[in-house]
Amino acid sequence: GLGPEECMAVNPRLVYGRMTGWGQSGPLAPRAGHDTNYAAVSGALWGCSPADARPVSPFAVLGDIGGGAMYLMTGLLSGIVQARATGRGTVVDAAIVDGSAHMLNLMLSARQSGLVADVRGQSIHDSAPFYDTYVCADGHYVTVGAIEPQFYTLLLQVLGLAEDPDFTGSQWDKAAWPVRRARLAALFLAQPRAHWQALLEPTDACFGVVLSPVEAAQHPHMRARDVYSERQGVLQAAPAPRFDGAAYEPGEACAPGAHTQSVMEGLGQSGARAVWRQR
Repeated sequence: GLGPEECMAVNPRLVYGRMTGWGQSGPLAPRAGHDTNYAAVSGALWGCSPADARPVSPFAVLGDIGGGAMYLMTGLLSGIVQARATGRGTVVDAAIVDGSAHMLNLMLSARQSGLVADVRGQSIHDSAPFYDTYVCADGHYVTVGAIEPQFYTLLLQVLGLAEDPDFTGSQWDKAAWPVRRARLAALFLAQPRAHWQALLEPTDACFGVVLSPVEAAQHPHMRARDVYSERQGVLQAAPAPRFDGAAYEPGEACAPGAHTQSVMEGLGQSGARAVWRQR
């Protein structure tokens, strides 16, 4: 009795959000699933690894958060704008497969220009030596993303490769990419991560160290922006985006459902706790 038809009959301005994995229609709509399944079927999981490795679900939960929660939020906010303007609400069908597929549109547009191939290991994101992840002498990783020519030129200059015969040809000569990647891999492997961080991070060479969330919380940039905080032993990231440049400071960690009763009482539903427990 809590579906959109019943609720919107009481309040036609209601914006009713439905986030599911497979959506409200289609042959898989009644089936169970999880983030990795939705990302896989949507096409989003296909490129999430080197070509010679199995695709692995991104740690950031690409489907549930990216293709699901973010699109649900966008739909709800859009519906609220519509309801305020027209007095008419809407039902938001936020399917994780829809959102995960929609996030591929940038790569699909690059497919038209040849930057993305239909075979793994032959696209800019998984084969270009200037857009890749490299292991360092201490087993840690760094990333380079010098796509634009000015950044690529700077990267070669800082690494001492500007006059190297293996790098003097066109940046986009795919035939030269395997040799260049091997050269860069050997170079980064010769020094620990901190060395490359000190050398490249202060430049515009499009460089970034690969950090765990715990390490990221201690990075000078993340600390300066107060991105992470720890309360009661719980590490958490600050809400995003920011409004008027101000960071929102998270409150104390709490157990799931700790505020349900106070929220329901604020809505005039003082008896909600017993009903919630029964359901």
